[in-house]
Amino acid sequence: MHMSKVGIKDQLTSEYGDQFPEEAAQYAIDNLEVDYKENALEKAKTYANDMDMSNDGILEQLTSEYGDKFTQEQAQYAVDNL
Repeated sequence: MHMSKVGIKDQLTSEYGDQFPEEAAQYAIDNLEVDYKENALEKAKTYANDMDMSNDGILEQLTSEYGDKFTQEQAQYAVDNL
């Protein structure tokens, strides 16, 4: 699903998602081996190819608190490597 760290935690703890306790979600995140820059890049490719979004739009979507919640560095990496 190419999610950000914050996105994964939100999904795990959400009342509309998996409903795990905070501690369990944090344990899972702490023990994942994930390249979040690559996740951001794969998500950016989807936005570029399937939705014809501009680089600025992709950057905004990747970093938005209502979007994917990647860090600025991760999102910039993604846009720079499209």
